[in-house]
Amino acid sequence: MKYGVVFPQTEYGNDPQAIKDYAQAAEGLGYDYLLVYDHVLGAHPDRQPRLTGPYTDADPFHEPMVLFGFLAAVTAKLELVTGILILPQRQTALVAKQTAAVDVLSGGRLRLGIGIGWNYVEYDALGKNFRSRGRQAEEQIEVLRKLWTQPLVTHQTDDHNIDNAGILPLPVQRPIPIWFGGIAEPVLKRAARLGDGWMPAGRLPDDEMRGHVERLKGYLSDAGRDPQSFGIDPWISILDLSQDVWRQRIEAWRGLGATHVAIDTMRAGFKTPKEHMDAIRAFRNVLD
Repeated sequence: MKYGVVFPQTEYGNDPQAIKDYAQAAEGLGYDYLLVYDHVLGAHPDRQPRLTGPYTDADPFHEPMVLFGFLAAVTAKLELVTGILILPQRQTALVAKQTAAVDVLSGGRLRLGIGIGWNYVEYDALGKNFRSRGRQAEEQIEVLRKLWTQPLVTHQTDDHNIDNAGILPLPVQRPIPIWFGGIAEPVLKRAARLGDGWMPAGRLPDDEMRGHVERLKGYLSDAGRDPQSFGIDPWISILDLSQDVWRQRIEAWRGLGATHVAIDTMRAGFKTPKEHMDAIRAFRNVLD
């Protein structure tokens, strides 16, 4: 099992030195990866239709690829992971270019977790269709993998018009791994057909989650894929939990077949970057 940290960007602040210290501390402690969330816009929830997601205009988010460009320069081994990038609200060729650049500059350390999101305000502002986002994502994955692996690509559909063109430089990883976030049934089926792994986020490793994992394994078998070669990456919120419960959660996820697990220190009452770093240090001691 690989161990990671969820960068606490909604609470951590904007000091570049503090961000550098956090990433280097995680790497120095032996964590395998650093995961970041993604939102382009925060929207005020008082509107119709209502927004019921966990974040509003009051929550800060660093842009993942810009952040990863910075972190690539100050770390050497830490895998850089989006958990998740909201893919359908972005131009596919631009995502291919940005991710390839991060992969090159980090020496092949990018893992692209993707999802379809819940905030229709972002889609509207970015000129994308919220209602067809699931279908859009499937084609985007096909196009991304072409652009990451072929010097010239032709792909012409209603949503894409690439005429004998390509990105340079190509990424180190060809293709970059794509993992899916979310627990809805269409997501599980899509991940089994198209993904390299699945991110159930901060869900509990309970009987309901066991059912999701079993269905996922079934969909992988139906797609002719080996479940043993497919990753599962949950993260554990330490909010109001003792270290004994941390251990129990880790072992429960291991029992469900998780290949990765990350610590999430947000919403635990920490007020300073040092408190977040102390928490990932304590969690690392539990892992040891």
